[in-house]
Amino acid sequence: MGCIALGAMFSLAVFQVAMAADTHWSRAGIDFSMTINFIVMAFGSFAWGAASDRWGARVTTLCGAVLLGIALTLASRANTLLEFQLTYGILVGVAASAFFAPLVATVTGWFETRRNLAVSLVSAGMGMAPLTITPLAGWLITQHGWRAAMFDIGVLAWALLIPAALLVRRPPDVGTAGQAAAQPPSDKNRPDKSEIGRALTSKQFLVLGFTFMFCCAAHAGPIFHVVGYAQYCGLSLMTATTVYSVEGAAGLGGRLLVGLLADRYGAKRVLFVTLIVQALAIAAYLKVNELHEFYALAVIFGVAYGGGMPLYASIARDYFGQNIMGTVFGAATMLSSLGMALGPVAGGWLFDTYHNYAWLYIGSAAVALGAVLIATMFPKPRLALTT
Repeated sequence: MGCIALGAMFSLAVFQVAMAADTHWSRAGIDFSMTINFIVMAFGSFAWGAASDRWGARVTTLCGAVLLGIALTLASRANTLLEFQLTYGILVGVAASAFFAPLVATVTGWFETRRNLAVSLVSAGMGMAPLTITPLAGWLITQHGWRAAMFDIGVLAWALLIPAALLVRRPPDVGTAGQAAAQPPSDKNRPDKSEIGRALTSKQFLVLGFTFMFCCAAHAGPIFHVVGYAQYCGLSLMTATTVYSVEGAAGLGGRLLVGLLADRYGAKRVLFVTLIVQALAIAAYLKVNELHEFYALAVIFGVAYGGGMPLYASIARDYFGQNIMGTVFGAATMLSSLGMALGPVAGGWLFDTYHNYAWLYIGSAAVALGAVLIATMFPKPRLALTT
């Protein structure tokens, strides 16, 4: 489900060339829809996460599935750039945010052992999007044009996500393992506002949320601009694109590897290591020029940022328990999405200003180091916050 939902959103990168040629809209204007996506996803993640605590992830993902299909089919019929930005940017952002936080929060409730691996597997599904939905979108555009392709992906979202959403089950309440609690919890188990307020203002959440935010702000720019940077260093467009693909594949494998390591050595300890490796890898991009150097660094960087991402959910579960997991992780995801929104825009501005990518990687490495420093302040779990 995550693969289809996030893949549909991120496939805009494939559509932009055909859209610009057909409509004469500026590429910057089309790309701005993606910035809107991230901002809307930030607040949508918090809202959908809180809704999943109350009604369960089945309800939120079903709503997201219906809305995603509507958004894509309407966007495929947009006649003006503003109409497309509002439809794709807002509606797709709202729909896509209905999946990540609720699904990850649900999975953390189903597994007490091997929880890090379970969350990593779900995250790996989402990481499959660039290897599945993106090539499909490219083929559809080639065969039928961008409007038909976007419409078809919207219909595909309905056909696959709506039935899948009906299979999502609420995890059992604490102490009732083995019961598939498909119904919403009783009123006595619902989190109250004071409980949520204490959690979101606690040191545990603030350290978790801002580490997540700085981590995403650090790697967003290098991820989005790696193709441009590789071309700047003299690689052809097609060759530069393979560097991006290697990063994505390494991130996919890193999720599984790091998930296994986190189950063995602890999520906080392993996350701290991935943050250090991420900071060093970003800084090392300043020294690469050759294709083999790009490939080697893409593997290291992909494993570091991809492997670390699922661990935030596991740490949140350890701190706050399952009862308010959707709300807490949704709020953390909101901060991470705001961080992601900064990276591409800042990277583009720095390149336009200085005509090179050096300051992008210097700035991103500094932000990555900030994430490491914040992570040193992680306190010990205090599950009493939710009692």
